[in-house]
Amino acid sequence: MGVTQSLIFLLSFQLLHLIKGSTVWLNENGYEDLVVAINPQVPEDANIILNTMNMIKNASNSLFEMTKHRFFFKSVKIIIPKTWKKNTNYSRIKTESYDQADVIIADYYMKYVDDPYTLLYEGCKMKGRYIHFTPNFLLNENLTNVYGEKGRVFVHEWTHFRWGVFDEYSRDVPFYVSEKATIEATSCPAGVTGIPVFQDCRGDICKPRSCRYDGQLYEKGCVFIPDIHQNISCSIMYMQYARPVVEFCDQNTHNSEAPNMQNKICNHKSTWEVIMESDDFRNSAVLNTSAPPSEPTFSLLQAQERVICLVLDISGSMRMHNRMENLRTAAETYLLHDIETGSWVGIVTFDSDATERAHLQQITNDETRQKLVQLLPIIPSGLTNICAGIHKGLKVIANKMNTTYGSEIVLLTDGEDPGIPACFNLVKQSGTKIHTIALGPQADKKLEELSELTGGLKLSAPDGVVPSKLTEVFSAITSGNGDISEQSIQLESKELAVQHSAWMNTTVPVDKTVGNDTFFSIAWNLSQPFFFLRDPKGKEYGSSDFIIDNSNPYTARLRINGTAEVGDWQLYIKNVHPATQGISVTATSRPAYYDVAPVIAAAHMNRANTAFNPVVVYAEVSQGFWPVLGATVTATIEKDDGTAVTLELLDNGAGADVMKNDGIYSRYFTSLQGTGRYSLKVKSHGRNATTRLSLQRNQASYNSGYRENGKIYVTAPRPEFADEELQVQLGSFSRISTGSFVVNTGDPAPAYPPCKVTDLHARIENRTIVLSWTAPGGDFDNGKADHYIIKTSENLLDLRNNFDRATSVKCSDLIPKEAGREESFEIQPENKAGNGTKIYFAIRAVDDNNLISEVSNIAQTTWFLPLKAFAPLNHQGNTNGANTAVIVAVTALCVAVVCTIVNSTLCLFSKKKGRLEIEKMQRHV
Repeated sequence: MGVTQSLIFLLSFQLLHLIKGSTVWLNENGYEDLVVAINPQVPEDANIILNTMNMIKNASNSLFEMTKHRFFFKSVKIIIPKTWKKNTNYSRIKTESYDQADVIIADYYMKYVDDPYTLLYEGCKMKGRYIHFTPNFLLNENLTNVYGEKGRVFVHEWTHFRWGVFDEYSRDVPFYVSEKATIEATSCPAGVTGIPVFQDCRGDICKPRSCRYDGQLYEKGCVFIPDIHQNISCSIMYMQYARPVVEFCDQNTHNSEAPNMQNKICNHKSTWEVIMESDDFRNSAVLNTSAPPSEPTFSLLQAQERVICLVLDISGSMRMHNRMENLRTAAETYLLHDIETGSWVGIVTFDSDATERAHLQQITNDETRQKLVQLLPIIPSGLTNICAGIHKGLKVIANKMNTTYGSEIVLLTDGEDPGIPACFNLVKQSGTKIHTIALGPQADKKLEELSELTGGLKLSAPDGVVPSKLTEVFSAITSGNGDISEQSIQLESKELAVQHSAWMNTTVPVDKTVGNDTFFSIAWNLSQPFFFLRDPKGKEYGSSDFIIDNSNPYTARLRINGTAEVGDWQLYIKNVHPATQGISVTATSRPAYYDVAPVIAAAHMNRANTAFNPVVVYAEVSQGFWPVLGATVTATIEKDDGTAVTLELLDNGAGADVMKNDGIYSRYFTSLQGTGRYSLKVKSHGRNATTRLSLQRNQASYNSGYRENGKIYVTAPRPEFADEELQVQLGSFSRISTGSFVVNTGDPAPAYPPCKVTDLHARIENRTIVLSWTAPGGDFDNGKADHYIIKTSENLLDLRNNFDRATSVKCSDLIPKEAGREESFEIQPENKAGNGTKIYFAIRAVDDNNLISEVSNIAQTTWFLPLKAFAPLNHQGNTNGANTAVIVAVTALCVAVVCTIVNSTLCLFSKKKGRLEIEKMQRHV
């Protein structure tokens, strides 16, 4: 009793200084608790902190103006890496962490890449994962010339992140043919004046020239150079660097024709319309002030060594279904191989009461790990008192650290405890992040609330005869400090029921980015099988090379000394037991190099913001911050009663996948089986192929230059990379990632319609219109639709808003293919449209239950060709196109200076007595 009272007193004292978790919330029009985190590999520089603060201060003013006096930033927390020097101005971190930050400051791992961007997994109106800035973007004032004032850049990214809108410019399609049969820049609003320019660069020499007209549009590589003085205000989601930029495009100014991602993904709605439909807008009102009521306040928090306590259920129900044996094996693996060196670890067990089994101690070597393993529980008994375990875990942490701020608890239970709500206030006050693991189908339904209150992971594992599923769950609980070089990466996790005398052979690829501290583990449930491991060079490791602990005779482990050989490791296992038994294999490793980012995979499940609110499975595969393309990604979703479904996730820009080739692999999950917990396991792998990296999407637009008084001021072209720079020879790689999802609704599994077609495309070939798209399924993106409905119109918005009344296209002979296959359909127009006529198409899919998909994205094509190629871009009465400026060669010196962005010099091209005139852009910005 005295111990509990002392702990509550300590936590009550801490509450006075407690800052909430990293989830941003709106408080009287002001955003509170925005979390910015600096990557541990970023060299210490106080100017990063100072410039970040100034950027957000300026962003607050800009946001307030652009949202018509509605939103601003109130409070911000900046996480300083533990690698930076300690400072009395830095407070101790609480439940905030790098991996859950709203804004990340980190290098790209490739030169000359400083594009600010926002990572978006999901569709329109859905919040992003994080905003990313490089240290160089914050420190190099010259980058203002190409991205604009930093506060406005932040507002551009915040709009992506908070409200789920998309860019109004397009690097891929910078020009389009309008309904007036004129070529326009892809902009918002329409009517931005400027000139098309092509920079023909060979080596260090660039020769800007007029853009060639290819019969439909300008040649690939042609960019739009806007006039520095515009008669209209540009939207910040189009050109955040332009002046004036004081608003978002709204219903009146939105350019619904522009072929940009905002129109494609948000169904041709303006940015401001999307914002108006957000919870933020509904929960706020216009403020009658000319400026934000207050400036943002900043708290500087510094990360510390990891402090974690395992709080493990040993009640009587843990005797069932091999739960205690599986817990011991999974916790062993976690302590021996997964948890980072330097972490502080304690162990608490609970039944009807709680016991401290291991006081908090720092992991400095293998001996410390082994001592902790020996203190893991063996014998279950008693009832379940979850709050007792939490109290004891917090006490173990406080006894050593004199605070529970910034610590973690891993809480595992299989039982129910009606008393859980009694400790909700305690955990909220603690500043401790609680990761919950629900083992089996009977774990308390309120368990996840402990994670929600503290920002911890919500995980679950079904029962099994071998511990692999529980081991996968434990492996997901890594340090959230952003230093991936310290973390364990799961390469393989596999289990099978193996018959007598049958073999279970497994290939575990070790790629170039991992190999340190590599472990192999084999587990069985009846008797030891025969097994051996062969490395890529043919060296074999027999069962005598593995370690089998007397306290856990059902698991064999092998640690590879030094850095493991790159290539395929072959594991051969034969079941010599007279009966069928369960056998599992687990392999983990750590990054091979501190300064080379490993390939990682992250799994995630969420409800889609569409009709029926289906569950979507996501897997992000990346190397550092670069998306990895071309991987084979499969997801296994298993309900807590053991029923499993396997899906192939795709990065094809169709179905559940929002953007093609962004390294985020997605699929709808339509096999819901009622209420309960669903565990997710994702395997990502590539086999002896070149892995292609990709630039991130949803970026701040890059300033290609401007025109003023007939002169064209052109920046260096945006850094582009040759194919070999974006291709990485990783060999074969494999990654395992896990997640969890809880279904609380009591409704039976619904009947789903086909998913919306999102990649409909139209083109003209030999006077025939060809439509192409990716086939949806009968149930979203699974199975096969029954038939299609295709409509056409010469008015885009009429087709969007009145699909059923639009002109039908005969397509009764078109039989839908399996979901994910490419569809193609040719149309022979009966009536030839006039020269330059825009024609729009949309499609809906119907399943065999007559359920109909949403209307597709709207595809457009132009019948015949426009008569004029350039004049509509110059709205100042000058129709002689590129003749407003004569473009000449750029010296190598100018290009080198600009490309490295060391100097803010830009090159001015004008025909002036045959001379090249060079001026500095800062004079005009």
